[in-house]
Amino acid sequence: MTATTTIDREMTRPAPAPAFLSDTWYLTGRKLHALVRQPMMLVMGVAQPAIWLFLFGGLFQKVIDIPGFAYHGSYLAYLIPGVVAMNAMSSNMWAGMAMIEEIDRGTLNRLLVTPASRLAIMNAAVVEQAVATTVQTLIIVALGYAGGARYPGGVVGIVVLIVASILVGVLWGGLSNMTGMLLRSREAIIGVYTFFMLPLMFLSSAFIQPAFMPGWMQAIASRNPLNWEVQIGRDALAASTDWSAVAVRAGGLLALALIAVAISVTTFRSYAKNV
Repeated sequence: MTATTTIDREMTRPAPAPAFLSDTWYLTGRKLHALVRQPMMLVMGVAQPAIWLFLFGGLFQKVIDIPGFAYHGSYLAYLIPGVVAMNAMSSNMWAGMAMIEEIDRGTLNRLLVTPASRLAIMNAAVVEQAVATTVQTLIIVALGYAGGARYPGGVVGIVVLIVASILVGVLWGGLSNMTGMLLRSREAIIGVYTFFMLPLMFLSSAFIQPAFMPGWMQAIASRNPLNWEVQIGRDALAASTDWSAVAVRAGGLLALALIAVAISVTTFRSYAKNV
């Protein structure tokens, strides 16, 4: 029996739970350490959403005075969940780029010949993206507060907003990783980003209430996962929250996020078999 065969068998054998958790912890720490060494990556990731926040918040601040615009608060506060959703989708759609970079540098292949759990390798990427999304969401919320937005839903509402943004991030991060694994092309990831980003943002209630949209746009928005996140955040930050509606939309986002992760793991395992 060759050494390579032995390694292959060890890598395909399910890791014990403690080992799996310790592998995830270690690999997540590795990624977060790299993130801490480049804090400007987080800051730059928030730069565009911050511009959108104050640009649209100032440009359309009188929209809230339109008869029938049933929202109690400033337009800036109305906009916060939409900008958070945009940031979560935008920053996590580049996850596949990092995966391609790891492949090109040979880092991923070196990890695959270690006893580390393969699922832990993917989980570390998901956790790192979740941490980055959480920090960026908190920055956006703080910027909104500094600009005059108020959150009657309090800390609980902000936590729900963060959880929803993480689910959106995991969904698009998983799809981006899948694209990176299957196509190994940065251009393909950029193409996916360009195709989905702005249409999904404008086909949501991020900037305007659904009642002001044409019927066909309302129909798409009701099925748009990005809009679910916007509605979850807006409901959670409001003074009065319909928690049943929040739970239904959050359940939908969770289901889609799990499917995206499962697809991403499947493509990762397919790649690992060919290494």
